[in-house]
Amino acid sequence: MTGTLYGVGVGPGDPELVTVKAARLIGAADVVVFHSARHGRSIARATAAPYLREGQVEEQLVYPVTTEDSDDYQGEIDAFYVECAARLAAHLDAGRDVVVLAAGDPFFYGSYMHLHKRLADRYPTEVVPGVTSVSAGSAVLGRPLVERDEVLTILPGTLPPDVLAEHLAHTDSAAVMKLGRTFKGVRTALEAAGRLDDAWYVERATTGKQRTAPLSEVDPDTVPYFSLAVLPSVVRERTTVGEVVVVGLGPAGREWLTPEARAALASADDLVGYGPYLDRVPPNPHQRKHPSDNRVEAERAAFALDLAKSGSRVVVVSSGDPGVFAMASAVLEVGDEEQFSSVPVRVLPGLTAAHAVASRVGAPLGHDYCVVSLSDRLKPWEVIAGRLEAAARADLVLAVYNPASRSRTWQVEAARDLLLAHRSPDTPVVIGRDVGGPQESIVVVRLADLDPAVVDMRCLLLIGSTTTRITGKGQVFTPRRYPA
Repeated sequence: MTGTLYGVGVGPGDPELVTVKAARLIGAADVVVFHSARHGRSIARATAAPYLREGQVEEQLVYPVTTEDSDDYQGEIDAFYVECAARLAAHLDAGRDVVVLAAGDPFFYGSYMHLHKRLADRYPTEVVPGVTSVSAGSAVLGRPLVERDEVLTILPGTLPPDVLAEHLAHTDSAAVMKLGRTFKGVRTALEAAGRLDDAWYVERATTGKQRTAPLSEVDPDTVPYFSLAVLPSVVRERTTVGEVVVVGLGPAGREWLTPEARAALASADDLVGYGPYLDRVPPNPHQRKHPSDNRVEAERAAFALDLAKSGSRVVVVSSGDPGVFAMASAVLEVGDEEQFSSVPVRVLPGLTAAHAVASRVGAPLGHDYCVVSLSDRLKPWEVIAGRLEAAARADLVLAVYNPASRSRTWQVEAARDLLLAHRSPDTPVVIGRDVGGPQESIVVVRLADLDPAVVDMRCLLLIGSTTTRITGKGQVFTPRRYPA
């Protein structure tokens, strides 16, 4: 009984995109076959490496020539595949199952098909499809390939530029494969077809070396063979009015972002927010970013609502939670105006700075607490002082936002002195700065020792109640049980 020949697609390069069936067959095979150039590296084998096992026979099929260094490329490559088929036939005749690895899909511009044509009529054969580079390119761009009745055309970059241009001018969407040395001709064809401004470049999609860019901006000398040009769908399904989603990014990096917020960011057409906050959102070629100053909340909200009114999916970003001294209230307030009455607004929560700082020291917010901003830009100091006084008398832990800035330098001292009239000088105060960021620092001091000079806009203060304690390990907590 002979072995079985399997042509197995391993996808575009990310091992996690190998199908369950492909992984099973790779691990079970007696012989694993892969192609490579003369340098010996194989993308297909590297992708399949996590699924290989010890003891398997590996057959490396090294291409003898390229189209650039042969006067009889087709003749030499045909002879190469006759030899390769004979090598695989020897394994199959011995009863060994043979898996031929194929980057992407085996029947999509793949080398496996040349072996299949020579062996499939003689041995049991099965082809396992894989994720193509075209699908991967569309996915990493975040742009649909085709919608509704659109036509997708797949083209090899090796076609003459005038032939390419003819195809590109008469299709809705397209993917052009086999770039590298053909890139200049492909670019010329896109320009001649009037499609250059719509084209995107994708290199090594889904791998650690992935690169995307508008194709018109790509240097031809930097383009490898494993890249493609993509003309995505031109259909943009829209209702008359889009939507505004106000998203909390959390206090720092991507690990603080909720899955719900991440999904909203990924699906947005436009991102609106304070410049440094927008910088925390990874670039996405199908999105537009609109940064603005931190002191124009109402104008920013109106701008976002206007975009949504014209059909755009808009995300307004805030640090921390958008409903805590952030953009949610501004968007809702402006959105309540008659001109924006038809625009839907959603708010997605984020991890607050207060909770992030609290987590670094223990559980200082373990009992009742209140949240106060010391900024008097939008409310008078008299109101702030009255609230601090009330919170102090009520014996609440305080989370103090916006304690100081370049132009506000006296409020921390005033707040400290006001609280000392009701709290012990030994009351623990947590000073959290840039929590989750590269300059994170956490300091715990006595209320009497709170130095306004070390507090700035990047800080958040947690001021304990009469029951807040510091453990022998230096952790701070407020007991849930209140003294009788």
